[in-house]
Amino acid sequence: MEVSGGIRHLLFSYVLINGILITLEAKEEVLLDMRAAGRELGWLTWPPNVEREGSQKSQVGWEVHQRTLNGSQFYTYQVCNVEEREQDNWLRTTFIQRHPSASRVFVELKFIVRDCNSFGEGTLTCKETFNLFTSESDADVGTTFRKGQFRKVATIAPDEITKRNEMHLNTETRYVENLSRKGFYLAFQDIGACVAIFSVRVFYKTCPATVKSLAVFPETVARGGEKQVLREVSGTCVENAESEEQPRIYCTLDGEWVVPVGQCQCKPGFEEAEDSCRECQPGFFKADASSSKCEPCPDNTQRLNPGASFCPCMAGFYRAHTDPITGPCSGLPSAPKDLEATSNHLPAGKLLLSWNPPEYTGGRDDITYSVLCQRCESFECKPCGEKIRYDPASMGLTVTRVSVSELDAHFNYTFTVEAHSGVSVLVNEAAPRTARLSSTTLTTSLQHTDPPRIASMRLVERDSTSLSLSWDVSPRQLVQSPSVHYELAYRKKDNKLDVTTYVVLKLERSSVKISDLAPGTAYLVKVQAFSSDGSSGGSSVEEQFETLSDEHLNKTGVILTSAVGGAIMLLLVIVILVLCRRRSNSHARQGPEDAYFSNPEQLKPLKTYVDPHTYEDPNIAVLKFATEIHPSHITKQKVIGAGEFGEVYRGILKGPGRKEVAVAIKTLKPGYTEKQRQDFLSEASIMGQFTHQNIIRLEGVVTKFKHAMIVTEYMENGALDRYLRDHDGEFTSYQLLGMLRGIAAGMKYLSEMSYVHRDLAARNILVNTTLECKVSDFGLSRVLEDEPEGTYTTSGGKIPIRWTAPEAIAYRKFTSASDVWSFGIVMWEVMAFGERPYWDMSNHEVMKAINEAFRLPAPMDCPSAVYQLMLQCWLQDRSKRPRFGDIVSLLDKLLRSPDSLKTIADFDPRVSIRLPSTSGSDGSPFRSVSEWLESIKMNQYVENFTLAGVISMDQVLQMKTEDIRKIGVRLPGHLKRIAYSILGLKDQTSTLSVFAV
Repeated sequence: MEVSGGIRHLLFSYVLINGILITLEAKEEVLLDMRAAGRELGWLTWPPNVEREGSQKSQVGWEVHQRTLNGSQFYTYQVCNVEEREQDNWLRTTFIQRHPSASRVFVELKFIVRDCNSFGEGTLTCKETFNLFTSESDADVGTTFRKGQFRKVATIAPDEITKRNEMHLNTETRYVENLSRKGFYLAFQDIGACVAIFSVRVFYKTCPATVKSLAVFPETVARGGEKQVLREVSGTCVENAESEEQPRIYCTLDGEWVVPVGQCQCKPGFEEAEDSCRECQPGFFKADASSSKCEPCPDNTQRLNPGASFCPCMAGFYRAHTDPITGPCSGLPSAPKDLEATSNHLPAGKLLLSWNPPEYTGGRDDITYSVLCQRCESFECKPCGEKIRYDPASMGLTVTRVSVSELDAHFNYTFTVEAHSGVSVLVNEAAPRTARLSSTTLTTSLQHTDPPRIASMRLVERDSTSLSLSWDVSPRQLVQSPSVHYELAYRKKDNKLDVTTYVVLKLERSSVKISDLAPGTAYLVKVQAFSSDGSSGGSSVEEQFETLSDEHLNKTGVILTSAVGGAIMLLLVIVILVLCRRRSNSHARQGPEDAYFSNPEQLKPLKTYVDPHTYEDPNIAVLKFATEIHPSHITKQKVIGAGEFGEVYRGILKGPGRKEVAVAIKTLKPGYTEKQRQDFLSEASIMGQFTHQNIIRLEGVVTKFKHAMIVTEYMENGALDRYLRDHDGEFTSYQLLGMLRGIAAGMKYLSEMSYVHRDLAARNILVNTTLECKVSDFGLSRVLEDEPEGTYTTSGGKIPIRWTAPEAIAYRKFTSASDVWSFGIVMWEVMAFGERPYWDMSNHEVMKAINEAFRLPAPMDCPSAVYQLMLQCWLQDRSKRPRFGDIVSLLDKLLRSPDSLKTIADFDPRVSIRLPSTSGSDGSPFRSVSEWLESIKMNQYVENFTLAGVISMDQVLQMKTEDIRKIGVRLPGHLKRIAYSILGLKDQTSTLSVFAV
């Protein structure tokens, strides 16, 4: 069997969705399978065998062993030099050819690791982890081996450690991404562990050819990186299906299809059936392109052939213009029933028509009625004309009664009532007219009724110039004659009878307000009612009513004025008391942020930092400032890093009476010296003194047992610099400023406690799921594993040059002001989404540039106000730098005024990206587009450029922003980085050195 051929393994996983078992398929293309080879693979070991005394050859590193299991032979690689110091043993695979589209491969390891405690006290360097490395190449380099060509992939730690008389086989899978060359090597580094590798399997994943949502998608290689985890794939609709937009789906890094876009739907007359579209059966239809099933033809429709998009109406049945094509057809309604007319107890010239609905409505509920009237005289009938009044109307009635008025007495009237529905207007004129009720002739003999009489009159309200009156009419007479109007007459009482003058008002209502009267005067009032035919019921008895005098009004006004004045005075007293109380409460509720505007004496912290190294016995400091935790309350789950003193785990802390909390666990491995133990625990002594939401929280320590541990809160998103690099361009300036505000608040707290951090950098800021940033790493003794030039060694220890103030580098003057300089560098890192400060300049170049007054340029899209704050933090004179309290106040001001972030600082791509016009980092021209993209950390877009036909640097120089967007670069941060890089390439005068700029 070929080791690096194209062996396909089909994996099946089962998912229960809505009660249905669905099979999801993911394919693996195997590039290397150590177990399947069944033979020794000839992997390279370093260092090679050496000769010892007695001319005996001894293996000092990895060695291969042949084993037999179930009659089959297999080989393992193992190393176990735990008693030797300074171990650095390498095992390298043979050249592994890469599929051109597979930029990400998986490495599955099966191995065992011996417990260091099982070797006794003499194994001071024993480890329980080993490292995985990789190196790319366009050709097999044979036995040539250089450690510098390999980059680290991961630290491999076992889930279960093998102890005496037992063996635990571990399986771990890691991935290697951003591969771009023809092949690669894997290498395993041993630094003092006892390890046996049983199996190494290298493979990449593909999303298999599939049909999803009636769209066909081809087999696709799963590729990408942490910044591009989904690959968009276009598909085509199956036969007899269509989509408004081209169907798309995404292939994940794990070989699974997710998030289909632009779903295909079966065309009208077709329905979905097992990833295809089939015709509707006879008697069924589907009117539109949708995912619904074919429906049975509705009532009163014809059954057609297969593939029907609608069912037409049968003869004599119709659909209204507003009816859906998918609805049933309906017929015409029958005639209304039981038409009646009555004039009893109604005014003269008026009658009431009523009827019952038709027996058959045609299957509709939109029945309306119309009333036609004819007046018959001397055997001749004519339309009644516009004189007749109908209430509520004569057409479009939805009720089964109508009032008809203005009829003349002693004439015959013929009324016809018709029933209509929504399909009545569709009937052809040649067809029978809509159903009609037979004519009913009514002989009206209108009789006069007694006109209404006024029953009583009463005073409603009065003042000096008006009277408001009302009166009653007999209810029975009002029913007989509902159309009533009134005439009211009034006069002054003192008028003589022979010169009496009445004022007459014509009214429609049984009430009135008489105005413009004389104060303190009596008036006589009478009312007369008239029916609709003009007959009168006689006047009411003349009654007397008197207006108020002015003196009475003045007394009333004085009383009202006094009452209003008193109420106003009472209201003022209440308002004053409320304001005084609020002012008192506001002083009592003064919060922590008010301290920025308080008396300087109030700014003193509640406590001051105590250096644990001042204690004669450092163990006392640990017990004073940290809580002791029993190891049984701690559960380790997964190795998440490796430090100078041991591994760092993610785990669970479950104390008595407390809920489980996620924690980070720093461990101290066996074989430590007492000084190493004290240095390890000193960080806990420092952290235990801090209580602030933007300072990493110490949960406790383990010191009274063999394995010392430091337990802190767990920050899910890890270090800030890596998190920002992984989410380049995904946050707004306002969000980034919020992160910086949290860091500044934490540093303000530390400075007020007289604590100097000395190692403030984005890598030492941790981020949780709510994007809250917390200052961490208080030891200044951690080895920067991924940053070999991250520190500059002096006689006094290590200094992180790129983040350190010049006076601290030159004179080791570490103060809160030097922490402010470092905070300015952190601001630059955050606004540049984790870019390395000073790029690829060496530490000596950085120190020389700072002394010559060079400062980092503004990051891309950095607000001008934020960059000005950075420059203030980098002032050479430390006394002129802002304090952390000032920084917090300024950041709060910017966050309260988002418009202040709209002004962007000048950005020079020649400086900020540090790229030559057409050359690589060594000054030679870029040989390919992939080399250029790799230099700006955008190599995940190599295939995008290749598929778009952009294969030379000359073509790159012709590209515009819109061209970059069209080839699939959509993230704003990536789009700008590539665009600004091209701008820098076009500038033929740019050089590698920022000083030439």
